[in-house]
Amino acid sequence: MSKTLEFFFDYASSYSYLASAQVEALAARTGVELRWRPFLLGAVFKATGNVAPITCPHKARYLFKDLADWTRFLGLPACRIPETFPIPSLKANRLGLVAAEKGLIAPFSHAAFRAAFVDGRDLSDMTVLRELAQTAGLDPEFALAHLENQEIKDALKRNTEEAVARGAFGAPTFFVGEEMFFGNDRLMLVERRLQEA
Repeated sequence: MSKTLEFFFDYASSYSYLASAQVEALAARTGVELRWRPFLLGAVFKATGNVAPITCPHKARYLFKDLADWTRFLGLPACRIPETFPIPSLKANRLGLVAAEKGLIAPFSHAAFRAAFVDGRDLSDMTVLRELAQTAGLDPEFALAHLENQEIKDALKRNTEEAVARGAFGAPTFFVGEEMFFGNDRLMLVERRLQEA
């Protein structure tokens, strides 16, 4: 059994935001390596025939209640859905991979999720991305220029295709070895599985 926890997510995903607030402590408790794996949730939906909860009125109404319940339960600031929701997150996901190259994906991810789901900011706005890069400790000029590198584009595509090939249909998706767990609310099962490993 692998001693690695893979966390596939998109900065557009409110449930990935909730998972991001818990996953580092879980990895520390279980003594595993945590791999942050940004992917394109829209492409995952398209490849699997899934749809975003916001597209179904009943699910959308429940989503807002559920996020409020979860943020209270986790002691997080109240969740604020950006006006641009669903969030156009392509550039933010690429920037996450730039941050990963520099060993800064965790601070970048926390800053990006907070910007989107606490402050309600637009993650497709280059000014916002510049601020997030700087907050995470990246050189903003380097980071924003690096967004358009083919290697970064290809890495995001590979993460997305790999997640789908392994069974992912939404975000967040976790893998312990090849065993998949879907959703923020499955982290207790992820932790139990890691403890058994």
